[in-house]
Amino acid sequence: MSNPNETGPDGPYVNEPLSPEAQAALSKARRSFRFSISILLLGFMAIALALVYRVMRDAPPPAVAESVAIPAGASIVSAVVADGAINVTYTVDGVTTLGLFDQATGELTRSVVITAE
Repeated sequence: MSNPNETGPDGPYVNEPLSPEAQAALSKARRSFRFSISILLLGFMAIALALVYRVMRDAPPPAVAESVAIPAGASIVSAVVADGAINVTYTVDGVTTLGLFDQATGELTRSVVITAE
């Protein structure tokens, strides 16, 4: 065993280069460390991906109303579900109207008359 006072950080051999055997052992240890850290990081990424998938999969779908009430005799031009609202464009007696309904309850929240200029 070597004397720690001669080989330590303040010893007389501090500036001497490492022997080829010591360099080989050090490079092997570095490769082994890189490999094990890579496997560890891949494992953490797999766990994070599984958690995100699980949270997104188990999230309940947004509630959508089963029906909305438009005036009798109206003809529907289009209906779109977007941004938490059901947008229904319909025509009654030649007047085109955009009805904005709440997505969850189906209640009319706003009505916009569309006219041509």
